[in-house]
Amino acid sequence: MLRLYAWPYKGFMLGALFFNLLSALLNVFSFMSLMPMLNLLFGIDKATYQFIPWSSDVSMKDMIINNLYYYTQEWVAHYGASLTLLYIGLFLIASTFLKTASYFASAGMMVPLRTGIIRDIRNSIYRKIVTLPMSFFSEERKGDIIARMSGDVQEIENSITGSLEMLVKNPILIVCYLGVLFYTSWQLTLFTIVIMPLLVWALSSIVRKLKQQSLQAQSKWSELMAQLEETLGGMRIIKAFTAEEKMVRRFEDSTNENRRLLIRVNLRQSMAHPVSEFLGTVLIVLVLWYGGTLIFSNQSSIDAPTFIFYMVILYSLIQPLKDFSKAAYNIPKGMASVERVNKIMKAENPIRDPQQPKEIHPLADSIQFRNITFRYTDDGKNILENVNLTVRRGQTIALVGQSGAGKSTLVDLLPRYHDVQKGEILFDGTNIREFRIHDLRGLIGNVNQDAILFNDTFFNNIAFGVKNATREQVIEAAKIANAHDFIMATEQGYDTNVGDRGCRISGGQRQRISIARAILKNPDILILDEATSALDTESERLVQEALERLMRSRTTIAIAHRLSTIKNADEICVLHEGRIVERGTHDGLLALNGYYKRLNDMQQL
Repeated sequence: MLRLYAWPYKGFMLGALFFNLLSALLNVFSFMSLMPMLNLLFGIDKATYQFIPWSSDVSMKDMIINNLYYYTQEWVAHYGASLTLLYIGLFLIASTFLKTASYFASAGMMVPLRTGIIRDIRNSIYRKIVTLPMSFFSEERKGDIIARMSGDVQEIENSITGSLEMLVKNPILIVCYLGVLFYTSWQLTLFTIVIMPLLVWALSSIVRKLKQQSLQAQSKWSELMAQLEETLGGMRIIKAFTAEEKMVRRFEDSTNENRRLLIRVNLRQSMAHPVSEFLGTVLIVLVLWYGGTLIFSNQSSIDAPTFIFYMVILYSLIQPLKDFSKAAYNIPKGMASVERVNKIMKAENPIRDPQQPKEIHPLADSIQFRNITFRYTDDGKNILENVNLTVRRGQTIALVGQSGAGKSTLVDLLPRYHDVQKGEILFDGTNIREFRIHDLRGLIGNVNQDAILFNDTFFNNIAFGVKNATREQVIEAAKIANAHDFIMATEQGYDTNVGDRGCRISGGQRQRISIARAILKNPDILILDEATSALDTESERLVQEALERLMRSRTTIAIAHRLSTIKNADEICVLHEGRIVERGTHDGLLALNGYYKRLNDMQQL
């Protein structure tokens, strides 16, 4: 997954590689040039050196060392030892400045790469979420989805993308330093390479269970977020039933379990630095012992100054190895979060556009539900069974029945929130699966029992989903929906914020904003899902007036609990246990003395 997201930033990656290589070379060169010059400067070496031309047959190593000695002798002879030491110091300062500047440049290259990858991951998750079918959200907890979007993505940033710099820089440093070590003494370097796998194995034994423990900790974090989301959504019920202490104990139990898991993860992760520090010291001591043995026994061409240089470079090699060990701890921890994010990213969406979609036009004749059978899961029971219904253009069809009869499920099939297992829905004789989903839903307007508003202004809530809506159009829609007067009574009129889910206004006002939104969309087909069932009498009257204006000259499917609101429907269908058991007009159904009559009589009590 990360490879896919990192590819657009390959230019930054190549820049970081270049500057890391430059930094490594400058680091090696500064040490290589400093050691022989100081050796000669302080009189350890009494030999006299002659300049060797670059075109000579002498090896590159011997030529560079000889010429550095030669120039140092010349400077001491002309300027004195003190001034030469100052020049050497200035040279070291300049080389160190270039080295650190290169390091900063490489780190600067990684910043837009890291932040860009995380931004793209978050955008992709959000895009995926809004395109997933409704069935996905009925199976997943919202708090868990929020935790994956926040905590898991943050863990990816901290653990994996935070290790990218190490993964880019350290291989270059290791290759450069190992090359110098081989060039300096192949015997010592082979000894080092033999020991190093044993030290790496000791580190890997600590890392093995980190990913599994991190996955458990992230799952518990998702549970915490789910509980928080449930608490915020059910605060009224919690207070009404004085269940505050019960909810607090439940949350504290989860936080205690999360703490226990995090302790195990963080303790294991915290072992990275001390263990790598200890093993690095072991490596240095072993190499120091073996190198000293070679020098004392005269079994190697390496001398004491060169051995000091070798140890300096070897010590420089230890830090990249430590960073690798740190990345070895961080990356498994982050991979647990990648797995959880992938559960969203790889979720299948069975509701897809056809490969060759047909063009859709406003309804000309009818919508037909033909032999519809539907269930939410493959092994679940049928919610709808063999339902047949025809909705003519301009008609108002009402669906009534007890809760759980399948009314909302039936209307949800028309905009393809779900697809049927058996049967088909025909739009002017064409199966709705042959249209683009966007085009199909563009012809349908919804007004639901729960008027969903966003934490935004009245204007933006009414204009939601309608491109380039003007203020005049929004005001006209609000007037038709009986919403203009109460909007203008607020402090900033149409620019007033309605609060989270419209919490700053009443239920009837929220519903009228929802109706105004549908009016502005001007849909060809209107779905009303118990739009007035939760309102008081005065609000219901205002909303019903707005609905009647909205329903004029439109094809309407209305779900209703209050039968008084659908008396004038062209046809009323009574659903019972997923089947249409009665259909007809209000008076005709009363005359049947069946299900509809019993519903009507109960509401008269």
